[in-house]
Amino acid sequence: MRKVNFQELSMDYLTQLVKGAFLTVKHGERVNTMTIGWSTLGYMWNRPVMMVPVRFSRYTHELIHEAQSFTVSVPIHKDLKKALALCGTKSGREMDKISACGLTLALAQSEAIASPIIADCELHIECKIVYRQAMDLTLLDEQIIKTHYASGDEHVLYYGEIVSAYYTGE
Repeated sequence: MRKVNFQELSMDYLTQLVKGAFLTVKHGERVNTMTIGWSTLGYMWNRPVMMVPVRFSRYTHELIHEAQSFTVSVPIHKDLKKALALCGTKSGREMDKISACGLTLALAQSEAIASPIIADCELHIECKIVYRQAMDLTLLDEQIIKTHYASGDEHVLYYGEIVSAYYTGE
């Protein structure tokens, strides 16, 4: 494992994000992962922060709404396109996506994080949730609403303090 600082993390993460990454959440005994292609990295409240949007309709929302943490696992060199596709199109309500994809869960490195990482990826970001906010579509640009929210299924924005970021299996 090699720890990575915020600036170093940004380059690999933002390059890969358009191809997909795994957002993983654990609440109680339930664990789910989903593919994300939207996210932000920034610096707020004097700490590095990652924001991930999760739609109300998603099974992951049921878990993350009650959770205190989430992880984002990013395949950098490994070809996980099929797993990303399945985790982005199937619901954890109906199937165990982690098993179906042959993905391996591992404990997060930080004791503050209950959500596991996807061990098959090389870059891992562990976040403690510090803020959550449902979107108010009345405040959003009309063209974005037409393009992404015509059905009204908006996102909840989850802000996580990045408590650890590291590479494994390089």
